[in-house]
Amino acid sequence: MFYNVENLFDTEDNPSANDDEFTQAGDRHWTNKKLEQKIDRLAKVIVAAGAWESPELIGLCEIENLFVLEKLINHPLLKKSDYRIIHKDSPDHRGIDVALLYRKGLFFPESYSAIPILDEKGDTLPTREILHVSGNLQNKKTVHFFVNHWPSRYGGLMETDTSRKLAATYLKEAIRAMQKKELEAVIVCMGDFNDQPWDESLAKVLGAVKPINSENGELVNLSWEWESSPTGTLKHQQEWNIFDQFIVSRNLLKNCSASIFSKSFLLEKDAKYSGYRPFRTFTGFRYNGGFSDHLPIILEIGIP
Repeated sequence: MFYNVENLFDTEDNPSANDDEFTQAGDRHWTNKKLEQKIDRLAKVIVAAGAWESPELIGLCEIENLFVLEKLINHPLLKKSDYRIIHKDSPDHRGIDVALLYRKGLFFPESYSAIPILDEKGDTLPTREILHVSGNLQNKKTVHFFVNHWPSRYGGLMETDTSRKLAATYLKEAIRAMQKKELEAVIVCMGDFNDQPWDESLAKVLGAVKPINSENGELVNLSWEWESSPTGTLKHQQEWNIFDQFIVSRNLLKNCSASIFSKSFLLEKDAKYSGYRPFRTFTGFRYNGGFSDHLPIILEIGIP
């Protein structure tokens, strides 16, 4: 499972990050009660997404720190699933990170690293690093997971395009370096890429092709198949977008399927643009009390 959980912050001010709005005195009046409700809602989504058997692995983005992750995995609904956390603080200017949760006894991590995104001068961009976790799934095969949250479109699509292409370049280089060591490496890339499957960063720079064109590429973007779906993973005004995606190595294609988890309880009526939209925590700065502004996505893997 991958889920952009929409600003899972604690209520404390971090002097080294721009998180003031998510404090009790901040613009969003973020209180412990609201945080507890947020954790409660996310735990319910995780359980429901796994059909009452929690997913073996969960990639997350827009989480502030280890504290909120520990609160999540210790929620009564998730405690029995015995989740463990792989996380590293990133250089993001707001202090938000990516993380991977895994169930002890079902996934056995072997190594992990964080890949920074550097600009043309070699300076680190103040954005999320790519989390690379290698591990053994159910004692069958080593799988390499890459958890992504690429630079956002805030500030303009074209103005931020270069940053996402840089992220695509660093992900591609990491995958190629790994494939030199392990020719038939099994790869799963997940994340909020802030671009659609057909955008240049993913389709050309990363080289993730449609499943129907899988013979022409080493990486296959399963989320291309959602192009005809009535929803995407998030909605901007009247348009659904597919920013949250699963991309896999070609050798995994016959053993997996991906879907958007779009159950009715995760949606609310869209009075302004018609239809439905994700039932989010905030609408602007107004507290809405929902789950997230993104829908979770699910990947089912059969490991031979």
